[in-house]
Amino acid sequence: MEEKTVTPVRQLCFIALMAGIMCLLGPLSIPIGPVPISVMTLTIYLSLYVVGMRMGTVSCIIYLLLGFAGIPVFAGYTAGAGKLLGPTGGYLAGYIFLTLVSGFIMEKAAYKRAWCLFGMIVGTAVLYVFGTAWFVISTKSEIGAAVALCVTPFLIGDLAKIILAELVGQEVRKRLRAAHLDILS
Repeated sequence: MEEKTVTPVRQLCFIALMAGIMCLLGPLSIPIGPVPISVMTLTIYLSLYVVGMRMGTVSCIIYLLLGFAGIPVFAGYTAGAGKLLGPTGGYLAGYIFLTLVSGFIMEKAAYKRAWCLFGMIVGTAVLYVFGTAWFVISTKSEIGAAVALCVTPFLIGDLAKIILAELVGQEVRKRLRAAHLDILS
């Protein structure tokens, strides 16, 4: 059997594709307070199934840089340095940590279902900690109030996104392998 090689061009194409999907879906949100409900965490989880931790992180950084540069890719079609440095900027920057932590666990566990769920939960917890700490510092809020405002309303929805990502992500990986497009194996 031939050994499969993944060219740097193919990797770059997949990174660009995932960054593009993040930019396309990132603005879609439902404002419920200072932190909107968005599909970004679901998009990040799925990127980890498609391109893995390293390339998923690069895709996420590209997404953040495009938003920083003024392209309206953040929730509610917003953008700019003010958004990244504002009260919810910690959640945006926290996407990098979500990608690194979840992706690391998922890759080390060879994408086994239970470990993927665990990895996404741990990564999301890290996102909550980073984003909420930033929110507390930037708004001078009390931790309890910030958790009630910025974490509690999202727990059930994020758990649903994690379960959906697991179901869809495993199927996407299977189909990419069948089409000889899997760049992770």
